[in-house]
Amino acid sequence: MKERLFFFSPLSGSTLHVTAAVKPQRRRRRRRPPYNCVTSSPTLTSLSVNKMATYCLTVARLQLALGHGARRLHISAAYRAKAKVSMSRFEPSSFISYEKLQSNVDIVRKRLNRPLTLSEKIVYGHLDDPHNQEIDRGRTYLRLRPDRVAMQDATAQMAMLQFISSGLPRVAVPSTIHCDHLIEAQIGGAKDLARAKEVNQEVYNFLSSAGAKYGVGFWKPGSGIIHQIILENYAYPGVMLIGTDSHTPNGGGLGGICIGVGGADAVDVMAGIPWELKCPKVIGVKLTGTLSGWTSPKDVILKVAGILTVKGGTGAIVEYHGPGVDSISCTGMATICNMGAEIGATTSVFPYNHRMRTYLEKTGRAEIAAVADEYSDLLVPDQGCEYDQIIELNLDELKPHINGPFTPDLAHPVSEVGAAAQKNGWPLEVKVGLIGSCTNSSYEDMGRAASVAKQALDKGLKCKAQFTVTPGSEQIRATIERDGYSKILGDVGGVVLANACGPCIGQWDRRDVKKGEKNTIVTSFNRNFTARNDANPATHAFVTSPEIVTALAIAGTLNFNPETDYLTAPNGEKFKLEPPNGDELPSKDFDPGQDTYQHPPADGSSLKVNVNPQSNRLQLLEPFDKWSGNDLENMQVLIKVKGKCTTDHISAAGPWLKFRGHLDNISNNMLIGAVNSENDAVNKIKNHLTGEYGGVPDVARHYKANGISWVVVGDDNYGEGSSREHAALEPRHLGGRAIIVKSFARIHETNLKKQGLLPLTFNNPSDYDKIRPDDKISIRGLKSFAPGKPLTAVLKHSDGTEETLQLNHSFNETQIQWFQAGSALNRMKEMQH
Repeated sequence: MKERLFFFSPLSGSTLHVTAAVKPQRRRRRRRPPYNCVTSSPTLTSLSVNKMATYCLTVARLQLALGHGARRLHISAAYRAKAKVSMSRFEPSSFISYEKLQSNVDIVRKRLNRPLTLSEKIVYGHLDDPHNQEIDRGRTYLRLRPDRVAMQDATAQMAMLQFISSGLPRVAVPSTIHCDHLIEAQIGGAKDLARAKEVNQEVYNFLSSAGAKYGVGFWKPGSGIIHQIILENYAYPGVMLIGTDSHTPNGGGLGGICIGVGGADAVDVMAGIPWELKCPKVIGVKLTGTLSGWTSPKDVILKVAGILTVKGGTGAIVEYHGPGVDSISCTGMATICNMGAEIGATTSVFPYNHRMRTYLEKTGRAEIAAVADEYSDLLVPDQGCEYDQIIELNLDELKPHINGPFTPDLAHPVSEVGAAAQKNGWPLEVKVGLIGSCTNSSYEDMGRAASVAKQALDKGLKCKAQFTVTPGSEQIRATIERDGYSKILGDVGGVVLANACGPCIGQWDRRDVKKGEKNTIVTSFNRNFTARNDANPATHAFVTSPEIVTALAIAGTLNFNPETDYLTAPNGEKFKLEPPNGDELPSKDFDPGQDTYQHPPADGSSLKVNVNPQSNRLQLLEPFDKWSGNDLENMQVLIKVKGKCTTDHISAAGPWLKFRGHLDNISNNMLIGAVNSENDAVNKIKNHLTGEYGGVPDVARHYKANGISWVVVGDDNYGEGSSREHAALEPRHLGGRAIIVKSFARIHETNLKKQGLLPLTFNNPSDYDKIRPDDKISIRGLKSFAPGKPLTAVLKHSDGTEETLQLNHSFNETQIQWFQAGSALNRMKEMQH
């Protein structure tokens, strides 16, 4: 069969007529065209999808031959009607709908009468009511319809318990559970995984059975880290995905709007309820130049974090654009988006380009690449769009960076960190280098690290520091093992850990230093809060790229700049490491490794999900009490927190992860990491009923048992870090009513609202200083609680004096209903009846 093809070249102004033979090929997986094509033949409508795919692949080659000047022509309506493309190979009946996205964007663009940023296109393209939704960046709340939900096992427990409580029979959108958080790093991958399966069997069985009953896909332990699995299988350009993990924005590297949320938000989406998000501002980061040498994608976000700080992105989407984007791989873009969580950003995103197309094709999703090409104008920002803030980075001038310790926004060029360490008394010796994590565990990352390790091995050197390697997924593990990277990294001294989060989230049975012993570790992770990785508050953790981690682990010191400094081989030879190199993607196809996915049955209604009442790991939820209808009077200050208070301080991870499905047990870690302003102590507060000092959870339980409500007072950016909603559930469970601070991190503020608490901010931040640790606080104005209307706090000091403060809030009408009902889940149940 022959077809006549037409192309128009704006470079020559002429139309090219080509006759091409079309011979369908036998393929295991259905292929569709990666480029748009048209035909003069009437036989197109009679072709099978496979034949049309092969036909248009021929067109693609011709278009490439014409170069970038060839205009991409829209495929016929007949092909569009046939070529429905599944969101993933695991959900063949759930389809990508760029048509709907385009329609919504057209409606909104006409209403706003201005060019749109990429993030606006994707966000507004998912509006529940694009005709009538009020849109004002940074002010209004949007009601959105995300495409899918992803949950990691630590947060999925509470999310699924809440979904069970809702009484709904099945999730309304494609959803998945990923077992990655409960595997502790101790010996090595295989043994650690086997031990985790045994220790966590009850939880894994619960998640597996709940997934089967309610229609949720289940990725078994050993599959890999949630964000790598999403990038390999579920993310695509233009998707809106919400995930119960703060690093869900990783999917922005594939052009999606992927947002970290608490479990209650996930329940809304799984229940088919429109999801609320405050209309984000948009920060534009314009990239020029080209990455080269020791500079990596990680250095882009390390630099941006140093500019914006841990709260500079709050309430905004960070949108990367400019000619420098094309020098970054798809997985490199994911790295940058992933760590955007560390600047408080709602999410981050890159425009669709050929690097994403190649990644889609290499991960078995050529069909998605084809349809994305067709709608490529939808997946990039409009010309002339405006950003709320612009940052410009010249990649030609960007140097390798390393950030820390104790905060991910303390940025240093690698060339200067040694001097900074000496000046500040940070230990220079690197005790452990750790590469991997959801931020940096791609094939390219492992290849670049291996290229550094190989140079040392060739000179007879091994790592002076301990060295660990965490593959991002089973697919990455199998592929780097096949291609020899694992052997190189092992030979230089590395221990390959399980495909899981491991030390990045504190799942690390570290034994080389004692608790309280001052030491330095260097990681390719995203977060380095006090005690996060190993529960040792004296560990100085620095984050950087995998290749810099590898170089510093070989050198054994922070005071080493691989761009200029020399190493000494065992024979005395001085040598300098060459800049790393690594293939963006494997030259062969990825090796998928073991099959670790469990499909939910078509109908799970007859299945049972049992929770043992005697379990110390799982506990069914009881509804929180409704608002009484009155102002909150004479509440005790439980703790006045001093300084940084992340969700790690509020609800620690590490050994506490085992209780994520048991609210009462995990509440025993509430605020045990927060610093008490009264005495600068951790987990030591005064019980104002007994006069004695005790742990924060113990005093809170005593107040609750005696009918006393309490409040927490905090500082700036309260609740930054993880999306864990336990940091909101625990205060509510133990009798808390309000959290009063200078400012909140976005996810935590929403989580507090979802659980019926009052997140309030000082109208004047200096009012923080007026509150004393033994104060009693009344919050008034709740009977007329309304959006935009401040509340009043009356402070009763122990000396008999009183002060009145104005407290602001960001509640909208729907969120006020959550408060009044006692929680968002309670409100959902009310609406069902």
